[in-house]
Amino acid sequence: MVLDALPDRGRLRDRLAALTAAGTATSPAIRAGQLFTIDRWGERDRAALVVRRLDEAVDGPGRLLIDPADASGAVTSAIDWYQPSPDGALVAFGTSVGGDERSTLRVLDVADATLMPDALPHTRAASVAWLPDGSGFAYTRYPDPDDVGQDEAGYNRTVWWHRLGDEPGADAACFTDLPDKEAWPEVSLSHDGRWLLVHVERGWSQTDVHLLDRTSGAWTTVVEGIEATTWLRVDDERGRIVGETTLGAPKGRLVSLPLDGHPPRVDGADRPTIDPSPLLTDLVPEGDDVLTAFALTGDHLVVLRTRAGVSSLHHHAPDGAHHGDISALTGGLAAVTGLAAHPSEPGVVAVGHTSFTRPDTVTAWRPDADPLELTRLPGPSLAPATVRQVRYPSTDGTEVPMLVVHAAGTTVDEHTPTLLTGYGGFNITETPSWSPFIAVWCELGGQVAVPGLRGGGEEGEAWHQAGMRANKPQVFADFEAAADWLVAEGRTSRDRLAIRGGSNGGLLVAACMVRRPDLCAAVVCDVPLTDMVRFPQFLIARLWIPEYGDPGVAEDLAWLHAYSPYHQVVDGTAYPSTLVTTGEEDSRVDPCHARKMAARLQAASAGPVLLRVETAAGHGQGKPATKQIEERADVLAFLTDQLRIEG
Repeated sequence: MVLDALPDRGRLRDRLAALTAAGTATSPAIRAGQLFTIDRWGERDRAALVVRRLDEAVDGPGRLLIDPADASGAVTSAIDWYQPSPDGALVAFGTSVGGDERSTLRVLDVADATLMPDALPHTRAASVAWLPDGSGFAYTRYPDPDDVGQDEAGYNRTVWWHRLGDEPGADAACFTDLPDKEAWPEVSLSHDGRWLLVHVERGWSQTDVHLLDRTSGAWTTVVEGIEATTWLRVDDERGRIVGETTLGAPKGRLVSLPLDGHPPRVDGADRPTIDPSPLLTDLVPEGDDVLTAFALTGDHLVVLRTRAGVSSLHHHAPDGAHHGDISALTGGLAAVTGLAAHPSEPGVVAVGHTSFTRPDTVTAWRPDADPLELTRLPGPSLAPATVRQVRYPSTDGTEVPMLVVHAAGTTVDEHTPTLLTGYGGFNITETPSWSPFIAVWCELGGQVAVPGLRGGGEEGEAWHQAGMRANKPQVFADFEAAADWLVAEGRTSRDRLAIRGGSNGGLLVAACMVRRPDLCAAVVCDVPLTDMVRFPQFLIARLWIPEYGDPGVAEDLAWLHAYSPYHQVVDGTAYPSTLVTTGEEDSRVDPCHARKMAARLQAASAGPVLLRVETAAGHGQGKPATKQIEERADVLAFLTDQLRIEG
């Protein structure tokens, strides 16, 4: 293999392996004195579900509940998601094989870490809401591909009831009348079990919400047909609904509303628009920062805000009164990745957090005690790093935020190797986060720059919409402006600059390289979308039409074709050296995008164009550590070779 022959690859691989051994703890959940997390540490190849006591910190990993390979019998299995029962005695979780993310739901007995007989297929990214007594749950699933065909198997996600011990065929329908086949329902139950909330995502800028009173069997609609995202939960103790919404507040606000007074739900195609604005009471109004999440625990409300991707935490009373800023818990420029609370442990919030210099960990917050670090896993030995936020002007004069990180001793000038990476889509916010790849790059004397491009969530919903559909080219312009600014400011030069992005970020870097072949010296394009004329024809890509547009509509096709990287490659152009990567089992973005783009570039340009295809791997979620190390080593070896970096 071309990359295997590069002289620095072996040394880079060894350093990546050492840093990858650092322990990480993610996805916290609290139940009855227990903290559940997904952990990976040391030589363990796959992340595992573990449990710890909530009231003490113990060095090392928690008690192992399930290794994903033990659930499926496959060494490439991964835990995709999990949900404990209210008393923490059981856990529903999903595993998939080879990175394909097509989960099978299983149930685990926590006391003795044994699997129960329940096995529910077709539960990709399932949402699970347990009954209070743990006898069963509501959950989301997809149709059997044998019944509808592979082309439809990734759509028509619906909600069902499952009673423990029953076969899947005995499950009862709960919510199956979707507004369209691409709709994405999520479920939650009030802690007393009376109220079921169903959130129906319709793209990335609209969420409908329906409410079931399980006592009367009556469905009502809280919000429907409004261009806003709304995420609610029932506050049993106070007899209300609380949650965050962008309705009338592009940067989000926290609201409450009553459990009654909502109109009956209408089935079928002619659903009325339901605007809940008259029922909403502000608890935390819209501010300068983006309101991202919240946790309500006893008499305390913890609210997460972000500013250009950097998190801040705030303590409020249940009525919204502000008690103080508690951001010191995460330490500096960091990102909160999860807030977990539960009525079984009032007054406690488990905060998942990370940064460029700290692997993912979980800390317990209590209102009258010092923060307690709950997940003390072995960490790497790292040189001090400098992390800062800057802003630069884009092509239309808009100031765009950017995170920059490098080793503290690095002199930043036109000779500094620089990796510019971004995403810019689906309301996703780029944040400081732990990465062995970034750590090694900084050790090599490089810097990493991460702009918060339009299309993302860095500045709220208006920022997102400024980079979606017909506005997508502005995302590319923002990214190109970041590269131009770094060069103009003397912080790097064209021949020392590389760009990298994955998935929608792969589309980003592919589009920028064909728009601006002079932009940089090297490109790494991971699991990308590249054919924007045909993208809805493959796998689950019709889900992304609200974000990109529909090539079946003439107006949309015009803007999609105008930037589609595959279609905009020009023969005889000197494109930057390029590495395109994909996974054979990717069930999100079809590998054909990567293969076609690599082939088209190879035919058009004389420069090096490499295609890396990972077997038994998908879009990236759940990829074993050994595969991550090899992929990162290949990418680092490629970049150090192309940018002439000497280790």
